[in-house]
Amino acid sequence: MENKPNFKGSRRLFKNPFLEKLTHTHIAIPLTIFSIYAVALLYWSYDHQYLNFVSTVLVFLSGVLLFSLVEYLMHRYLFHLPPTSDFNKKVAYIVHGIHHDYPKDKDLLAMPPVLSIILATLFLLLFKSIMGNVGFAFTAGFVVGYASYLWVHFMIHAYMVPQNFFKVLWIHHSIHHYKRPDKAFGVSSPLWDYVFRTMP
Repeated sequence: MENKPNFKGSRRLFKNPFLEKLTHTHIAIPLTIFSIYAVALLYWSYDHQYLNFVSTVLVFLSGVLLFSLVEYLMHRYLFHLPPTSDFNKKVAYIVHGIHHDYPKDKDLLAMPPVLSIILATLFLLLFKSIMGNVGFAFTAGFVVGYASYLWVHFMIHAYMVPQNFFKVLWIHHSIHHYKRPDKAFGVSSPLWDYVFRTMP
């Protein structure tokens, strides 16, 4: 990564124009896709009467909570992969390092939608194999957790600090970017930074 973040412009990751195009995603695309995906999963669960209303809400919120943990762990251990080899350096840079170098590039704040949909479907299959039909509502929560993370992350990098409760998240993530890249790994919530003692 570069020593100082570049607040203007972007950087090509691939020489191939098709691959390069896939790395740039407007935030509205994944937010729309995963809102529809989550509603469809909840409707399927409700229509087939897998859970009552209260159970659906609790399972859904459990999915959101699990995503926040996955978000924290991926950000801490995968996105900030120690540079122990050239391969690690390259992977860490493509996955996340470029974002630290170009934090204001709005089109680099989300995974390509095709990859996101594949991963969401794999998680659905995983959760359904573990939980049975309860996995539909759980995956809906997990997907909404991801969409919430995307929205908060976009808001932090695209807009000035808000004068409302989101200000805490804005400051928390800004500390990670500009002062302590070894701390404050939670984006949508600082919860797991408290749990794992990585609060700055």
